[in-house]
Amino acid sequence: MANTHASAPAIVQPSAQGKPWAVATTFYSTSDLLDAIRTVRKKGYRKLDAFTPFPIHGIDDAMGESRSKLGYLIACCGITGIVTAQLLMYWTGAVDYPVLVGGKPLYAVEFTVPITFELMVLFSAFAAVFGMLAFNGLPRFNHPVFNYSGYHRATDDGFVLVVERDGNHFEPAAIVELLNELGGETTEIVHEDA
Repeated sequence: MANTHASAPAIVQPSAQGKPWAVATTFYSTSDLLDAIRTVRKKGYRKLDAFTPFPIHGIDDAMGESRSKLGYLIACCGITGIVTAQLLMYWTGAVDYPVLVGGKPLYAVEFTVPITFELMVLFSAFAAVFGMLAFNGLPRFNHPVFNYSGYHRATDDGFVLVVERDGNHFEPAAIVELLNELGGETTEIVHEDA
């Protein structure tokens, strides 16, 4: 958890318009990031985000994230696809346009399997794509985190922790001090409109 770099942490407060949105800092190891997340959460801050160059095992638990509801949405839409396919084939083959061909029944489950499978996959795929976009608030063409000068490190060798404004429990100066104590470097107060 100790800062292993020789340089002292820099507190940079860029001149910006708008009110403070968050405090962001960069860590240089996954263990430092995870320790910082746990400590910040113990201090009562709940609105956190982390940006890393690769997935980190245990980060969701450290941040207190619950499991995604996307799987439930996909399962519901898959079941809807199955029911829709069965009803569509029953209605068209046995009710709306009944035609006897070679002694085959008007409706039989065995013959409906391929179309049922295809509609289940189609509905599930649409639920996965559009549900993911909706749950992630996408498309979003700009985000305040891009105003953080060290954000580019999250795609290379840095682990960025962002403590966002959360009602009245947001004191930027105290958060900057806490993150610097935890080993953060390039700690900044990030504004909404920089």
